[in-house]
Amino acid sequence: MKKTALLYGMLTAALVFSLALEGCISIPDSPNPRFYTLSATARGDSAEKAAIPPSVIIGTGPVKIPEYLNRPQIITRDKKKLLTFAEFDRWGEQLNLGINRLIYENLSALLPEATIEIFPWNLLIPVRYQVVVDVVRIDSELDKDLFFIAQWSIVDLKDKKMVFTKRAELRQPILPHSYPGLIDALNSAVASLSTDIAGELVSLAKQGDKKKENPSGEEAGS
Repeated sequence: MKKTALLYGMLTAALVFSLALEGCISIPDSPNPRFYTLSATARGDSAEKAAIPPSVIIGTGPVKIPEYLNRPQIITRDKKKLLTFAEFDRWGEQLNLGINRLIYENLSALLPEATIEIFPWNLLIPVRYQVVVDVVRIDSELDKDLFFIAQWSIVDLKDKKMVFTKRAELRQPILPHSYPGLIDALNSAVASLSTDIAGELVSLAKQGDKKKENPSGEEAGS
């Protein structure tokens, strides 16, 4: 009897396996992952948008992010402030590369007359100003806000010195309270950051023009 039961069990298992392979038995699939990318939202409405000549080349990047964000899963915090990794909601590209691409696209819209390169660029390209961003925090709770902190700097590669640095702290509501809403909030935060960067680049370009007009540094009319 034991041998008969064992044989019957083996035959049943073999039949189920065979039917599963042929698609006769439906086995529930895991949910398909959803992939997201960041999208530019900045618009070139500034009256100073053409203030940077094409001859002044701007380079964006690199962008650094905290190591805990350096993974495919979108990361949020729960009500206990613990990290939550979304198994089926993921980034379609490395987050640091996505943020740098977004800054590049925003600056291209805000400064359409400027020549802008994205890191890493060809070493033969004479980039004048390099925008470097160090993201300190990206914290979010889906039912609340996104909190974005970044330290950004502008380096004058011609004179080999840092000419500007600033810390940005931005809070954006997550609406709707979902992963697409979180993506929109991050898009808006990076757009605000890009607008500040564009304004400072315009200011530096104006200072450069004044130096060309008055290389001695003396006041006009003195």
